[in-house]
Amino acid sequence: MVNVKIGTCGFGRTKRPDYVKLLPVVEIQHTFYHPPQVSTLEKWRRELPDDFECTLKAWQMITHEGTSPTYKRLDRPMTDKEIEEAGFFRSTETVREALELTLECAKALQARTILFQCPARFQPLPENILNMKQFFSSFDRDGLNLAWEPRGKLWEDAVIKEICGELDLWHCVNPFQRPTVTPDKCYYRLHGQPRWRYTYDQDELEELVGLLPADDLSYVFFNNITMKDDAVRFTKVVEEYQSANL
Repeated sequence: MVNVKIGTCGFGRTKRPDYVKLLPVVEIQHTFYHPPQVSTLEKWRRELPDDFECTLKAWQMITHEGTSPTYKRLDRPMTDKEIEEAGFFRSTETVREALELTLECAKALQARTILFQCPARFQPLPENILNMKQFFSSFDRDGLNLAWEPRGKLWEDAVIKEICGELDLWHCVNPFQRPTVTPDKCYYRLHGQPRWRYTYDQDELEELVGLLPADDLSYVFFNNITMKDDAVRFTKVVEEYQSANL
């Protein structure tokens, strides 16, 4: 049997009460751009059904350099210290504080999975890999699943596999663009082919089922223009697959 949680990257334009009637999981985006108050996240969690799951993106202060354009969505100006110290998993006070806040957000949302999404500028250099190893060994995971999404073509599968194996990370990918090197720990994010304004066809959704492990937990998050509809359609594809293989 396929054990998969299907949702979207953020609630999009769907109101939360309507969303939870359709899908069992969502990837929280706010925690990447500017984490809300922990009390706000706790309120969100109380308003969601007990069996509804949230994953979250780690704060960009951990992964993205201070010059990244993604900081334009930060709700306040960055300090000079943050600009200098942010990103690339470096052993700085800014990154450590960002990790602490990310873990607090995960606790508030009762999340069991955090995604660390890296920019394409984060390349497979010895310094960056060492920073990763030190970072992911620096805190108690307390049962959390940690997913890592490297970007750019310079990351070779063998290098990613070695890092994920040593650090116990889930390799996050768009499976139609690149296979995961952790096939028993699938965290898929579907951004559209080739771009956001894309709707997945039936054949693609049926192919996607075959890219999931048989028993281990998987996540599939749609992040395209028709993400909610595609997630609901994929849910039906999975249900039909399950019924046909009973």
